[in-house]
Amino acid sequence: MNNNVKLKKRKLSYTAIWRWHFYAGLFCIPFAVWLSVTGAIYLFKPQVEACQDRTYDSLAITGERAAPQAQVAAALAAVPGSVLNAYEMPNTETAAVQILAGQGKQLTRVYVHPQTLEILKVASEDERLMQLVHHLHGDLLLGDKGSMLVELAASWMIVLIITGLYLWWPRNATGLAGTVYPRMNSGGRFFWRDIHSVTGLWVSFFVLFLLISGLPWAKSWGGMLKQVRQIGQTTEIKQDWTTGPSSELAQRKAANSPAVDEHEGHGGMTHTHVNYTGLDRMVDIVALQKLVPPVLISPPNKKNPVWSARSDSQNRMLRVNLKLDAATGNIIERKDFSQRPLLDRIIGIGVSVHEGQLFGWFNQFLGVFTALGVITVAVSAVVLWWRRRPVNALGAPKAPNNQPLPVYLGVLVVALGTLLPLLGISLIAILFIEFIVLRRIVGVRNFLGISQ
Repeated sequence: MNNNVKLKKRKLSYTAIWRWHFYAGLFCIPFAVWLSVTGAIYLFKPQVEACQDRTYDSLAITGERAAPQAQVAAALAAVPGSVLNAYEMPNTETAAVQILAGQGKQLTRVYVHPQTLEILKVASEDERLMQLVHHLHGDLLLGDKGSMLVELAASWMIVLIITGLYLWWPRNATGLAGTVYPRMNSGGRFFWRDIHSVTGLWVSFFVLFLLISGLPWAKSWGGMLKQVRQIGQTTEIKQDWTTGPSSELAQRKAANSPAVDEHEGHGGMTHTHVNYTGLDRMVDIVALQKLVPPVLISPPNKKNPVWSARSDSQNRMLRVNLKLDAATGNIIERKDFSQRPLLDRIIGIGVSVHEGQLFGWFNQFLGVFTALGVITVAVSAVVLWWRRRPVNALGAPKAPNNQPLPVYLGVLVVALGTLLPLLGISLIAILFIEFIVLRRIVGVRNFLGISQ
């Protein structure tokens, strides 16, 4: 193969990849900015919630504390018709007791004075600030549809990063300027191009990690992963994370469906009674385990027939799950993070980094750095496009004119479309629309730069 043919194929590949990069960016930029802002806020969940709860962390306690069972009774009375979802152990001797009261798919957090049983605050768990940020980030407050939309954007952002790194690759560079660090005095278009490409280089691997670590939580990708893991298993796979809002609500509903003692009363009516008498001794036993807060103790429910306690730390490597005997309160099973399946540990570590909680303030710093980098790349991309856009056209690189693309590009597209199913489905839809509809409309074809 002579040099001219090689150069022609290389130019064809470059143009095709640039075109995919352009359209992926066009779709992804709004999502990238949104996810960066909401994700950066969520990094500071522990600090924000500690600030919100500071009023209830230093109470005046002058006498003997009420029994945990009495604290739960007071909390449930404040939310009529509710059952105990979880008892959250106070972090300090002067902190309020927080009780999670459940009703179907609803969860209410009740703050109870541990001595007087005064109800200090009643708040819907879904209306707490960081819970709202969590849903704004993960599903745009649109439920499962929003989760799938975010997953689709994440899939295209992976394409954006891969194509961006290909376009960045220094082919004729004579130094590190403009490749590893921007030429700050270059001015105009070269300045913005350097800001875009160099910043993109430095944050690309962090962003790629965040995108991949977030996929197991997504409705479509996470749900399929669980189905694959279920193959050959005789019991239901239990994961330390939910897959989309509906999965989270289903898990909540199951926890709010207690395993109850039933008996028939007069007239054939069936009555239920939930027995929380074992809670008092369980609180004392769990306290001795020195679990990392928040520590939650939950009664039996229809999916879990025994009392349980767990550390719900965002650093998942510190999480511990306990099963407790209802009669004695003794621990009958303990599972540390190291005892979980390998895949669960990998995903757990990834999510802890994703949420900025694995290695302290530096993890949060990396998250903020990545978020600011993504916003910088997005803004510089818009500036570059605005400066070079032609009149009466979108400004996308011209599509190759009926030229076959290199085999490796086709293999890469098929591989990505298979590993990221929503990406694959959207690719098929885009190609169908382009070849069947858009190419036939002259004005649209010229505006988008589509070849005949």
